[in-house]
Amino acid sequence: MKPIESISYSVFFENSLKELSSFLINKKYSKVFVLVDSNTEIHCLPALQEALGSIEFDLIEVTPGEENKNIDFCIGIWRMLLDFGADRNSIMINLGGGVITDMGGFAASTFKRGIDFVQVPTTLLSQVDASVGGKTGVDMENVKNIIGTFTQPKAVYIHTQFLNTLSDRELRSGYAEVIKHGLIYDSSLFEKLKGIVPKDLSDEIIYRSIEIKNEVVITDPFEKGLRKILNFGHTIGHAIESYSLKHDKSPLLHGEAIAIGFICEAFLSEKRNGLKKEELAEIVKTIKDTYPAYKLNKTSYPDLLDIMKNDKKNNAGQISFSLLSEIGKCGYDIYCTEEEIFESLDYYISCS
Repeated sequence: MKPIESISYSVFFENSLKELSSFLINKKYSKVFVLVDSNTEIHCLPALQEALGSIEFDLIEVTPGEENKNIDFCIGIWRMLLDFGADRNSIMINLGGGVITDMGGFAASTFKRGIDFVQVPTTLLSQVDASVGGKTGVDMENVKNIIGTFTQPKAVYIHTQFLNTLSDRELRSGYAEVIKHGLIYDSSLFEKLKGIVPKDLSDEIIYRSIEIKNEVVITDPFEKGLRKILNFGHTIGHAIESYSLKHDKSPLLHGEAIAIGFICEAFLSEKRNGLKKEELAEIVKTIKDTYPAYKLNKTSYPDLLDIMKNDKKNNAGQISFSLLSEIGKCGYDIYCTEEEIFESLDYYISCS
């Protein structure tokens, strides 16, 4: 598979870790840092070390989990960079899932007003979504990615063998973003996904999913227009994810929460943007066939709404949505009322 060319960097697939080694040798960075969590240190770092050969690096480790993607952990990363003597000719390799690529990108993009970084995503979620597009960020006050930058990596290296280290649940979480890319942009991709379980995803489907994300980002790097369609399912999904992190003993993973958002926002799409009832039913069936039902209580609605009101996509106090007009096409900047949002949550409960 040939590299995907993005705004100012390439996404590499074949022999990607060797490509990374060549990149580092050619660039002659003063210091190389690798950011990992305790999982990727065990399961993924050995493959990276083997590929890097004699290239020396300093290791920075953080605790895994969305609940740790915050400014306090960033301060820890910045402190380690200082302690290790990082200068502006240093580079950070972010080896991990969405938490690592989001937070590592943010830490690198702000340290000494920005050092280079590359993404080596190790989960399906980070490979098809978080590592591509130049969004970095951390959470604050239960609001997802509310602090961050638009900063492009120097490159992205996709090593699909890392997916063999994931649980079925983690694969299913990342699969939600693949489904989303079909729903918003490519109906033929959505058709291919029917009847496929996440562990059976081919490299070609992963490639196409990344290609879609990249095509949208190139058209609109700073999310002023078309890039907003990537938020389908995320206005409600992010709120549910944040609520679950705070209240549930076993919180939802990102993709699990976004899948709930797909059903709710597909309902709003039928109500507000012309999505046919048959397509709504098709979407609901696909999600229900893949994701277990979540016990959503009406008592949580006010809290969910408060989280949605802080969403960075909103305008003049109105809650903004990206909604489907049909499978494969999506509009954006569609504002829904509180009553409509509550109806969509009721609809999810009725489908469960």
